[in-house]
Amino acid sequence: MAVAVALKIKPDEKPRLSSSALRALLEPLGIDRQAHPLVVVGYRGYYRDSMGAPGVDDRGIYDDAIFLDSTQVTAAFNGNTDPTGYRKGHGTTEDTRGMASLNAGVWYAHRFGMHRNKYLALCQTGGPVTVTRDGDPPYAHSGMFGINIHRGGYRATSSLGCQTIHPGQWEGFIGLVKDQAVRYFATAWQRRVIPYVLLER
Repeated sequence: MAVAVALKIKPDEKPRLSSSALRALLEPLGIDRQAHPLVVVGYRGYYRDSMGAPGVDDRGIYDDAIFLDSTQVTAAFNGNTDPTGYRKGHGTTEDTRGMASLNAGVWYAHRFGMHRNKYLALCQTGGPVTVTRDGDPPYAHSGMFGINIHRGGYRATSSLGCQTIHPGQWEGFIGLVKDQAVRYFATAWQRRVIPYVLLER
């Protein structure tokens, strides 16, 4: 009788990328770092070849990387930039549309807020984003969808399209983002948009 092998949900180590290497990736994107000294970066497929199916960006595992970059600090976290599962659909109405995956790019859409009125997170309240929805074929959809950056789960990435961070690293992430936001923006830290850059391997 075959024994099922549990899928590894998180890598054993945090992602590694130097400040200079990360900033080299950001340089061509034209982000005004004077206006936006604090940036959060997702790197989809960071562990693509060492977790899950080789060469595939799997769903449901923390095989991506999330970085925080400012002039003061660069920090890395195990994250997820994909929905946990699949749900095919069509159109743009809530009851028919497919599950969303945020498109790669620079998104000026996230500010501090309460995720589901439960805890502090980076919430998509500052502007629209474009996602690709599961469908036959997949299709693009732009708007305000609540594509937040929030805490994931220990057994699942807990995403319907959001960007999630492993719960063991969440407090370190949100605490550091808040610390840097207060450093740069003082009492306006909750009102300022924090750019989110999603890179794809």
